[in-house]
Amino acid sequence: SPAPFLWGTPGRETPTMRVASRAVLGVFALSACALFLISTSTHSQPDALGLGVAGGALTQTGVRGRSMQTHAKKPSRRFRAIMEKVEKKPYKAMEAISLLKEVASAKFRETYELHANLNIDPRKATQNLRTTVVLPKGTGKEVSVAVLCKDEDAKEMKAAGADVAGFQDLIDDIGKGELNFDRLITTPDLMPQIARLGRVLGPKGLMPSIKSGTVTTDPSATIKEIKGGRLELRADRKGVVHIPFGKVDFSEEDLLENLKAIQDAIEANKPSDIKKVYWKSAYLTTSMGPGLQLDLSAFNMKDYA
Repeated sequence: SPAPFLWGTPGRETPTMRVASRAVLGVFALSACALFLISTSTHSQPDALGLGVAGGALTQTGVRGRSMQTHAKKPSRRFRAIMEKVEKKPYKAMEAISLLKEVASAKFRETYELHANLNIDPRKATQNLRTTVVLPKGTGKEVSVAVLCKDEDAKEMKAAGADVAGFQDLIDDIGKGELNFDRLITTPDLMPQIARLGRVLGPKGLMPSIKSGTVTTDPSATIKEIKGGRLELRADRKGVVHIPFGKVDFSEEDLLENLKAIQDAIEANKPSDIKKVYWKSAYLTTSMGPGLQLDLSAFNMKDYA
């Protein structure tokens, strides 16, 4: 017998109306069945969706009643071996550097990193930490430097160590998205020429600025500093500084010298309106290593060993 109709005059329905009516009724029937099943399962099981904890593992009931178990990924053998050597305690700086060097086992040159949580509010102009630091023992990384300068000065910039130097050709390459450099340096008088390239350079963190030291009246000296290990030191929006300070094949003494330079730079740029504790916490780690908390009481007293 024909299905009842939801609209129209009986006997005058079209094929389209007949299909639509049956589809709507089908949806209503499925919704009612689903509500009935959920209501009954909530009274008989603690988990209405078939999810629960069984034997320490998360279980999910399949379409045919099969039980599927999903487990968190187990730590690798390498990670477990590393964590056996790590104690749950704050470390002095040299202890942390030595332990990280001992457990470094990646197949590439891992990088040492400092992650320092400072008691600052970067939203305030007076507490927005941004400066530069020169690592006395270098970064262990080859840095490619480009200099936007007048064409007649390009030869001098390349002699000072620049990998790329020029004016219009360099502007054109940047406009095309060809950023074959790690740092870009320019002089104050040429900043208007490069301002329109901010949409290309900004997202890559390559836009020259006075605060980062890449807008300078002495490009030759800046090139040598950057090639020698100068880094930008800045806090993120949470007040945390993330900065590398060497490679695992550096000596422990060289790594400590670089770490001291970073500490001194952070202390030298302490906001004047911070009267309370400046360092909230600090951790040392490597690219593939564990994070080791520093003993700040010893660190602030320059007791590193």
